[in-house]
Amino acid sequence: MPYKLSATLAGHTSDVRALSTPADDLILSASRDSTAIVWRRAAAAATFAQDSVFRASTRYVNAVAYLPPTAEAPKGYAVTGDQDGLINVYSLDPVKSDPDYTLLGHTNNVCGLRTTPEGLIISCSWDYTARVWKNFSLAYELKGHENSVWDVLAANEEEFITGSADKTIKLWKQHKAMRTFTPHNGVVRALALIPDIGFASCADNEIRVWSFDGDPVYTLTGHTSFIYRLAVLPSGDLVSSSEDRSVRIWKDGECAQVLVHPAISVWTVSTLPNGDIVSGASDKNIRIFSAVEERWASEEEIKAYDDVVAQQSLPAHDVETLKVENIDALSTPGEKVGQTLMVSKGDVTEVYQWDGSVWQRIGERAEAPSGGEKPKAYFEGKEYDYVWSVAIEDGEPALKLPYNVSENPADAAQRFLERNNLPLSHVNTVVEFIFQNTPGQTLGSGGGEDYVDPYTGESSRYRNPAASTRAPAAPASSFVDPYTGASRYSGAPASSSTAPPASSYMDPYTGASRYSGASKAQPAPAKPAGVFPVLQPVLLKEGNLPAMRAKLHQYNDGLLAEISTSALAFYLEEERAIDEAFAYVQKCAAGNRPTDPLGKVHIESIVHVLERWPASLRLPVLDLARLVVAYCPEAVRPPGLKEQLFDALFKAAEWATPWAPAPTKPAEMNLMLVFRALANVAQEAAGATDGPWLGQMLKFVAEAPYQALTTTQRKPRATMLLNISCISLFTPLDAASRALHLAMIFQVLEEEKNDSESLYRALVGLGNLIYASKQQESPLDGAQAAQVTRCMRDLPTRFPEDRVRNIVVEISALLVSGIL
Repeated sequence: MPYKLSATLAGHTSDVRALSTPADDLILSASRDSTAIVWRRAAAAATFAQDSVFRASTRYVNAVAYLPPTAEAPKGYAVTGDQDGLINVYSLDPVKSDPDYTLLGHTNNVCGLRTTPEGLIISCSWDYTARVWKNFSLAYELKGHENSVWDVLAANEEEFITGSADKTIKLWKQHKAMRTFTPHNGVVRALALIPDIGFASCADNEIRVWSFDGDPVYTLTGHTSFIYRLAVLPSGDLVSSSEDRSVRIWKDGECAQVLVHPAISVWTVSTLPNGDIVSGASDKNIRIFSAVEERWASEEEIKAYDDVVAQQSLPAHDVETLKVENIDALSTPGEKVGQTLMVSKGDVTEVYQWDGSVWQRIGERAEAPSGGEKPKAYFEGKEYDYVWSVAIEDGEPALKLPYNVSENPADAAQRFLERNNLPLSHVNTVVEFIFQNTPGQTLGSGGGEDYVDPYTGESSRYRNPAASTRAPAAPASSFVDPYTGASRYSGAPASSSTAPPASSYMDPYTGASRYSGASKAQPAPAKPAGVFPVLQPVLLKEGNLPAMRAKLHQYNDGLLAEISTSALAFYLEEERAIDEAFAYVQKCAAGNRPTDPLGKVHIESIVHVLERWPASLRLPVLDLARLVVAYCPEAVRPPGLKEQLFDALFKAAEWATPWAPAPTKPAEMNLMLVFRALANVAQEAAGATDGPWLGQMLKFVAEAPYQALTTTQRKPRATMLLNISCISLFTPLDAASRALHLAMIFQVLEEEKNDSESLYRALVGLGNLIYASKQQESPLDGAQAAQVTRCMRDLPTRFPEDRVRNIVVEISALLVSGIL
């Protein structure tokens, strides 16, 4: 019998991301709505109903599993994994609002959970590790992958299998990796045990089955987009869910049936012991499909469901390779399950799919409008001018950003962030992405007005009303939220560049038109009609403050919970000072700067915690330090305090260890945040050269080999060089500091091969430095000027962007002329 709809479970308010189905009468679900729901049915003929709801996180809950009963929990446990890296364990009887256990250790999103009959919990995370927990304590940490671990299996109580975004699968004996192989060309997103054979894995739109020795058994193809989850039926047949709106059932190496869903993404699929299939999708619903007629929904419910599926609009590019047939084609059986057919019916082109017995209507082809206009795109059944795929995290499926050219880009950006539970501090970045990807369009109803970020209150002029094209310089920052991974947006850079005239000067990074530092040692230089001088430093202020504060206190609570580490936890005065620092930054980010600034006690509390805490827990402390010096630079003005903070930052980044690429993700993120803090502290002319701090900072930073740094570390390092150049416009650098600053800029220009943003910021710093040297009648010497020319010679070829070519031309002119 074919599978047909049995029931639809509605209760979640956002995407259903994970399922566990341990018994015929029990389903556990996890969702982006921050909850996990327990569903039960009282009798075999009854439908499922909500039994309990666990508010398992303040953010996405991306994994769920069932742990067998114990004496303390006779009905077992629900285990959840969330975006903050927390694993919570809830008793199903008695049910309580708080977890019975919280497992700490992962430092990033927990994306997969499994359990064993003897009670082990196996988790995997974006922190590049998997972990095995026994009796709710860590038993093994599985370390060795070079990217996010997307799924994990337990072959037995001592052998485990992991699949990763590094495209490898590893087989483990306890905590030792016994075998590694690379079976796919893409991210390994899901795994499933196949009885008497081995296991299955999937990457992109391909499924492969392997023996436990890593030998290939067979390959399954048919999905047309990312496969997200695999499950196994009691018969041993495979089931898969995909971004192509479907669940597919595989039997004897072939697709036996396609279950089309009225949703963009079918995130997860699981199977009940009775052979029913359970799916969770982006339309917030859980669906049960059965091959047993007695468990099918009523004919009316099935017809209503089929009608909803049939009413979907399919983008033309999804079916553009298919020939349009006449209606007679439906009288000929399909050649294989999943075959797609387009049939013309008057003004409508309908799309059908062969389900093994009949042609099922799965939607209508969205036709391009007449007159040569751009074809429309569709998102959740609505028509848009654009629907982009936006990459947020390596290995994580792209999110959809819909946009109409008639709407305000800020409104579209805010809607996108809210729908995907991303921080509103990224509005500027999304708006910039929209501008870059809508060439030639009239964007928004606001014309050339300044956009005000509703979260930070910062002004950012994204259009130049005096120019025919927008100056497409770099966005305000390249911020990557270490808690959510957000803001790594993919899109083609703008290809044209028009510098704003003097009358409407716009900083190429922040959009600001004024310098807001303290009193200056010299008057601000006059602004000519080119890029230079760039007066405004680039402050890296974006951040997910609630997540940062929650992570900080989570780590502190974990230290308090263990006798051996309790002495490392906050002292009462430190906790008060750190909470005050968070409150201050939160108000500044909301545009309500407090009148009483932070002071020495707040900086010293941050320093003391950095000095005590282990490296794996320092990230939120470093992030707080970065924001404090950005929003309250006066806090580090007392003599010697900058040096004290720098010393703590460099030690926290383990600066004294031999230089090599960071061995772990926490180490990489710690170093990135130190560079961001250094960029933020180099922001004001007042006090820039009182004492040795600037020269000392440059000497320390110069010790880091450029090739050992990642792109996320190079950008804030280049930002620091740019910000120091802004200082030099108002307060001359001493000769030694200027020479070292210039040498570090040369290093970027000579060694950077891939990241145009880091290169561009270094070029702006170079232009500022040359401008300042001429203004202050202290020009570069002949050797330095010659090296400037050598470094810039091949840049337009290495980085063929208009903004690079234009700024190279301007620097060259500046080098051989007087002050512009």
